[in-house]
Amino acid sequence: MHSQRTSQPDLSAFLRSRTGIVLVVFLAVAAFYLTAEHAAHVFGLLPYGLILLCPIMHLLMHRGHGGHGDHSGHEHRAAHPAERTEGDER
Repeated sequence: MHSQRTSQPDLSAFLRSRTGIVLVVFLAVAAFYLTAEHAAHVFGLLPYGLILLCPIMHLLMHRGHGGHGDHSGHEHRAAHPAERTEGDER
């Protein structure tokens, strides 16, 4: 049995062609100029991004321990042996 293989264009062959090289160079130059011209806008918005990052991190990081629910199951015990009372058995 012969498996039929569909002919798909080879990306590496395209990138090695003259058109592919011109396209890659054009995209690199465009990315450089886009980054250089808009860096001031991005850096101007950076403080706002940091301020917005705080509540987003708070919401995402409280998923693992159940949020701000009931903490009645937790008992306060002294961690240091010198802080233990007579009734505290550990």
